[in-house]
Amino acid sequence: MDLIIKNGTIVTAKDMFKSDIGVADGKIVAMGTDLKDDNAKVVDASGKLILPGAIDAHTHLAMPFGGTISADSYEAGTRAAVCGGVTTVFDYPMQRKGHGIVETVEGRKQMAEKEACCDFAFHCCITDLNDGAILDEFKSAVDYGVSSFKCFFVYKKEGMMVDDATFVKILMKAKESGAITNLHAENPDMIDLRIAQYLKEGKTDAWYHYMSRPEFVAAEADKRAVHWAVNADAPLYIVHMSDKEGLEAAVDAKMKGSKVFIETCPQYLEFTCDVYKRPDGRNFVCSPPMKGEESRQALWQAIKNGAIDTVATDHCPFQQSEKDWGLNDFTKIPNGCAGVENLYPYMLGAATDGIISYSRAVELCSTNPAKIFGCTDKGSLAIGKDADIVVYDPKKDFTISVSNMHSDYDHTIWEGKTVHGYPVQTYVRGKLVFDDGDYVGKAGDGKFVKCAPVNF
Repeated sequence: MDLIIKNGTIVTAKDMFKSDIGVADGKIVAMGTDLKDDNAKVVDASGKLILPGAIDAHTHLAMPFGGTISADSYEAGTRAAVCGGVTTVFDYPMQRKGHGIVETVEGRKQMAEKEACCDFAFHCCITDLNDGAILDEFKSAVDYGVSSFKCFFVYKKEGMMVDDATFVKILMKAKESGAITNLHAENPDMIDLRIAQYLKEGKTDAWYHYMSRPEFVAAEADKRAVHWAVNADAPLYIVHMSDKEGLEAAVDAKMKGSKVFIETCPQYLEFTCDVYKRPDGRNFVCSPPMKGEESRQALWQAIKNGAIDTVATDHCPFQQSEKDWGLNDFTKIPNGCAGVENLYPYMLGAATDGIISYSRAVELCSTNPAKIFGCTDKGSLAIGKDADIVVYDPKKDFTISVSNMHSDYDHTIWEGKTVHGYPVQTYVRGKLVFDDGDYVGKAGDGKFVKCAPVNF
């Protein structure tokens, strides 16, 4: 063995137990008490929890948006990821008219292979069917290793929105091809109507970002998406769920046996729309925006009762100077916030605080995304799995600040937030990449994760 982590408590999605864990050639090869190998490096994890690395199933790295590019490159975003215990990220390449899926993903894959500090996989955003050629490519894209395709019900002016008929075609072809459809659900016409109204009235501060797309604007789209998925008998993964009414519709369909999966994000669990009334409200602008306290509480309840499947981040930070473009016009604020380094500490902190169990945090952040998206070597600590391992100290308090993060952005919505418990080591396929506050890996450590076909 190359590595033995001893005397820790293993956390799985189902239970917790004392065990050593042995690693060789990037894989977990042994688990049990009193493991020994004179050739292995030994790490004493007494008093610590041993967790599978998190999978952030929703990031936008080096993404062109709103007249700029998101602040974190593949290197910066994945460096931050491992420093928060995330060992695999999913990014969202954007297919455009005239371009294919594999072509689109391959360009991003080549970039990530040079830069990534953790393992990486891809969903692909579908914006144009290219007269049906894209649907014909679904199976070859799944064979390539992309088993999830994203649609937008919004961003009509940006050429990213799909209509209902296109969405249903994608749902059905994805199911046939062994893939799942992801969806950003908001109603674009209502958003445009409300934006025009507020701008005409001279209401331009960040509060009106929320007011232009409040709960009912998202809920209509959530319910419409669930309706089409149920009637197409096709799997649907709703990204960044933020509103109570839409959540209830998705949970109802799930309880009736439909393959509807629900993702939410830490920002919707922590903040409400009141942040948009703050002097720095523009920094919290993301889409969908944070909602009211009733929605926040509903999301937490669904976290606790098992109705929500995953927690991811929608990591898409911008620099302060770019957020400031919207000081006098909320429509000019680039949409997105930081989060990849905060995902696991936030959810594990909730476990340390007794809100959920550690096993539930692992289920939400690692095991479930691995199952849903076909990451067969990820998501749990078991013999034969990749040795993506996080050593977590439940007694270590940590206060988040831009100064102790590992990204390239210059501000964070998490400034001043204290979490109880924090990762102290992260291993990617058995290689130590984060150690007691310091990044110790290198760009290029990450490898492409070929996702297996899904069959729900």
